[in-house]
Amino acid sequence: MFYNKINDCLSYEDVLLEPQYSDITSRKEVSLQSSLSNHAFELPVISSPMDTVTETSMASAMGRCGGLGIIHRYCSVDKQAKMVRQVENGIRAGAIGVTGDYHERALALVAMGAEVLCIDVAHGHHILMKNALTQLKETFGSTVHLMAGNVATLEGINDLALWGADSVRCNIGGGSICSTRIQTGHGLPGLHTIFECAKTEHDVAIIADGGIRTSGDAVKALAAGADFVMLGSMLAGTIETPGQVIHTVSGKSRKVYRGMASKDAQMDWRGRSSSNEGVSTTVPIMGPVSSKMEDIKNGIKSGLSYSGARSIRELQAKAKFIRQTSAGATESSTHIFLK
Repeated sequence: MFYNKINDCLSYEDVLLEPQYSDITSRKEVSLQSSLSNHAFELPVISSPMDTVTETSMASAMGRCGGLGIIHRYCSVDKQAKMVRQVENGIRAGAIGVTGDYHERALALVAMGAEVLCIDVAHGHHILMKNALTQLKETFGSTVHLMAGNVATLEGINDLALWGADSVRCNIGGGSICSTRIQTGHGLPGLHTIFECAKTEHDVAIIADGGIRTSGDAVKALAAGADFVMLGSMLAGTIETPGQVIHTVSGKSRKVYRGMASKDAQMDWRGRSSSNEGVSTTVPIMGPVSSKMEDIKNGIKSGLSYSGARSIRELQAKAKFIRQTSAGATESSTHIFLK
């Protein structure tokens, strides 16, 4: 068997950002603004197009917080179009696939005011993605922002950009409820993916999607070259998520949170399961997403200030990554409970 030299690939816990001199005296001096085409956002956070994360309520709340929510595609065209229409913000977004009714769905969502279409498939570096992007670009030109993915390599993001993508979701198999790497043996650690995709010379926004568990991870993703982070598990359980509420015997309520490639999700969505690359679980019910987003915003702003950066672009220019050992990772966490 012949193989190339096996390279080390880093995930978020493998690194830290080196603190630098800062003259920032208040978080108010730090801007987290980022853009998708001509759409500017005050917070570089997107809620994932999952059926237990983003429907109308979440998308509207994300907009009020300065981010973006993408309505999932795991329902009828009419139902999704109605959810998009009911989003309160100026900027509406919905997900589509690459086969079946994807073009009809795209037309329906745009007719209801969608300005961002997320072409949502597990393996985006694929001929079906090429065909879909080509057709959608012919249909909408530059009037609709096309977000595509997912990919994990520089070649992947470059190809999607050439095919017409305006932004690309980068990461395969890193989500907390995703088992793609276990089932298929394929994937790359999330931070390594961003490092690689950030090498692109194309004018395409990078969405770090998967593996982000803390605001610190979000800072690392942005420092590595991402323009936005996409969150699922960090927002799951908030009041605005559409997950089913489960009442436990202890009296505590929880919400369902599941991967869209899980057997449960596939059976509910299309009545059959063709793969098993995700799991279904429950998470504690939290408060409103606005509180969670405020915590995330404050954490990211503090992160930028530790590098003396007032903007995401400045962070990317100044960031100094160091690698930490497993003992360092333990030290970096709150470890009093390990005694």
